[in-house]
Amino acid sequence: MLKLYNTLTRTKEEFKPIHAGKVGMYTCGPTVYYFAHIGNLRAYLFEDILKRVLEYNKYQVNHVMNITDVGHLTSDADEGEDKMLKGAKREGKSVWEIAKFYEEAFFADLRKLHIIYPSITCRATEHIPEMIALIKRIEHNGYTYIANGNVYFDIAKFKHYGDLARLNLDELKAGARIAVDEHKHNPQDFVLWFTKSKFDNQEMKWDAVFEFTLTDEEYEKLKEFATTSKNVDIIHTEEVENDI
Repeated sequence: MLKLYNTLTRTKEEFKPIHAGKVGMYTCGPTVYYFAHIGNLRAYLFEDILKRVLEYNKYQVNHVMNITDVGHLTSDADEGEDKMLKGAKREGKSVWEIAKFYEEAFFADLRKLHIIYPSITCRATEHIPEMIALIKRIEHNGYTYIANGNVYFDIAKFKHYGDLARLNLDELKAGARIAVDEHKHNPQDFVLWFTKSKFDNQEMKWDAVFEFTLTDEEYEKLKEFATTSKNVDIIHTEEVENDI
């Protein structure tokens, strides 16, 4: 019998997949703007051990990992310098060149550690239409608002926000660790989509219009995403130490 720790219930529970013998596993990949350090790689070793345990227990594992090859902020808040742009400035290259070089360096590290490659690797820049369609779906369901041109997720609209970490949102002190964004309804709200109102000179930009219904193309992208993810067992490993 295989047991896994359930973060929500804080107990070890017998693992019972929806589909016998099959497991979907999503792991957060790196932001490829610099080399990974040993703390980052510890996370990928853990994920590799988890996958090997599942395979040892005769499960067919479909392992998906993203590569964040697009802007990722240096701050825990929705502010700070764009990591990809920071790498480009440091080395006098384009953000696209930075992403390609450090993605290759990351996979070279995985090979040295004999970590099994994911079944599927997804670059963020190759799935922008799906992201836009998903944000529009969240918007349509009433969980967002637009302020200063940016799309924010409104945590007050989602009653289970914070359950996994057992956060008491009323006891969190705004501004204790990070500056408070004056455009947020709640200090814990977070940005789903930035516009030029946040960064004027971004090298990576995509057009998106919110507060409108999905286009036919966006609807098809979202339907395709929903179809492939529906009724699939997903083990989502935490992102701590994954990123650089």
